[in-house]
Amino acid sequence: MSGFSDAISEAIKLVVEFDEDLAEIILLSLQVSGAAVAIAALLGLPLGAWLAVHRFPGRGAVVLLITALMGLPPVVVGLVVYLLLSNAGALGPLQLLYTPTAMVIAQSLLVTPIVAALSRQHIARAQEALGDQLTLFAASRWQRMRTLLWETRAALATTLLAGFGRAIAEVGAVIVVGGNINHVTRVMTTTIALETSKGNLSLALGLGLVLVCIAILVNILVMLGTRAVSRNSASVDAL
Repeated sequence: MSGFSDAISEAIKLVVEFDEDLAEIILLSLQVSGAAVAIAALLGLPLGAWLAVHRFPGRGAVVLLITALMGLPPVVVGLVVYLLLSNAGALGPLQLLYTPTAMVIAQSLLVTPIVAALSRQHIARAQEALGDQLTLFAASRWQRMRTLLWETRAALATTLLAGFGRAIAEVGAVIVVGGNINHVTRVMTTTIALETSKGNLSLALGLGLVLVCIAILVNILVMLGTRAVSRNSASVDAL
């Protein structure tokens, strides 16, 4: 018990002192996950809006597929990206394997289905509330998509925060394609796994505390965003 208490005390000390190595790991984690969420937003939000507004044969199957992809196993995604980026893969000449870019690609593949599926749900609900008004103004499909994206911005921001929480906590895919190389691809989750296996509990606990704080902050922002969405929905229904 005393050893565990000492490890916690040392972990808190590391976080308070916030040395260069710790800062580097945390910064890389935020950069990789932030870039992945940005890519997921660029791909997932338009896709979600398009699926919410357009009607076409097989649409139900596409929606079902996107929803199912929300539960993609991270290690499988990591393996697929690894095969694509390896020397024998289609993207091998780019030499991206074991780089932060490879980690961004893997996280983007994990987060994009989440953003697309959840944004489709939010925009579909807004479409039901505002569809008659948009039809009255003879809005085209693209105008309808832009309007609905703007009207659901609070809900979509909450969706992106949820995606960021998913990305920042990821370990399976990033360790496969990143290799957990010190000062190159070592992020919080992979460092926690490595230092725990080495018995360096103080650093692992320190990074764990930071990761938990980030997760709590993201969840608080998601809750606040959800409340804002609920208030906006009530206002729309009142109209």
